[in-house]
Amino acid sequence: MKTYKHEAQMLKKALQVGELYAQQRGFAKFPAGTSEKDKVAAIYMLLAEDKQLTPLPKDKQTGPEMRHKLVLWLAKQLPEDHHLLET
Repeated sequence: MKTYKHEAQMLKKALQVGELYAQQRGFAKFPAGTSEKDKVAAIYMLLAEDKQLTPLPKDKQTGPEMRHKLVLWLAKQLPEDHHLLET
């Protein structure tokens, strides 16, 4: 499993980009106070449904696994020389 030096920052950015993607698809913004866990699950499911990322097997859909999938999804969106992609 590939890990990144700035994985926490990448997850934060992935949630921002994922929320924008969801809004462009017609979904409402997350209400204030929505937990990170809920945001990760919702964005992961939307991206998997839209075939933007390869879904995990049902038994592997845990918080850490979904967060990592979002980080990998974001890594593919960033330019190769982006500072967050340091390993």
